[in-house]
Amino acid sequence: MISVLAAELVLLLHVLFVVFAVVGAPLVLWRRWIIWLHLPAVAWAATVEFYGLICPLTPLENWLRTGSGAMPYEDGFVAHYLWPMLYPAGLTREIQTGLGWAVLVLNVVVYAFICWYWRKRSRPGTGA
Repeated sequence: MISVLAAELVLLLHVLFVVFAVVGAPLVLWRRWIIWLHLPAVAWAATVEFYGLICPLTPLENWLRTGSGAMPYEDGFVAHYLWPMLYPAGLTREIQTGLGWAVLVLNVVVYAFICWYWRKRSRPGTGA
């Protein structure tokens, strides 16, 4: 029972990490120190997608599931949990690379806006 709960907590952590990496940049407007967590998360998420790596959370979750008698999954987290929600077909390397670029481009755009916003606020006479 504890292994099942631990596996579910790892799964939740994995989902939260993916969401944070993809759309967490606006949190930097709330607390600037978050940038030091978010940029490495983006870099890691993109690297995993570009190189087709398996995140270390996946084997940990599988190990916990196996310890509880459940069946582990063979593919990575994105292919196993997220991909079936988005597309019925299998995950190809080209699409995985595209996901890596999407994460990077989305975050570059958001960080460009954040930089513009910070500069605008720091100018004298802007009322900020």
